[in-house]
Amino acid sequence: MKNKEQLLAHISAAFPLNEKEIADLCLLFNERKIKRRGFILQHGDICKHFTFIVSGCFKMYGVDQNGKEHNLEFAVENEWLTDLSSFYSEQPGVVYIEAIEPSTILQISRPDLIYLYANYPKLNSTFRIVIERKYIALQNRVLQNISAGAEERYVNFITQFPALANRLPNTQIASYLGITSEFLSKIRKDLAHKRLNP
Repeated sequence: MKNKEQLLAHISAAFPLNEKEIADLCLLFNERKIKRRGFILQHGDICKHFTFIVSGCFKMYGVDQNGKEHNLEFAVENEWLTDLSSFYSEQPGVVYIEAIEPSTILQISRPDLIYLYANYPKLNSTFRIVIERKYIALQNRVLQNISAGAEERYVNFITQFPALANRLPNTQIASYLGITSEFLSKIRKDLAHKRLNP
């Protein structure tokens, strides 16, 4: 129940919940423990759940024809993660969602989420806000990728996600930025040199 209290506190921060809403949320979300490198979605699977992260860290990524991973998104405590396209279309997805750390999650199925949408306007609004924020983040990321250099993208990453910068291995950050680990190391050295020699 403690982990569901974290979910309830997260949702209640935007919209206070009544007893019936709390009861249904607790009933409809299921808790799972995921080991490091465990998957909650693999390429070709239909995404059947919307996931709230209680603890841990996940990456969503695609794999190109050469077998190279391309990180699309990271998510940590009190964040949501799903393959929206597969979840809503009920078609096989093209991404993986993998735990970078041992994690605890709460998941709700598509039919149960549709039930919440239909019966609780404030929960409908809550998830609309979650999806809108994901869309805005994706839009900003696409704009950065087409208009900013690698160093600027890295500075934006550590500014936007300061906790992640220390939590993720270089290889994961480099994949997210679309550069090699070696080039990321060079960027870090250059930035450190600039700080020491302004």
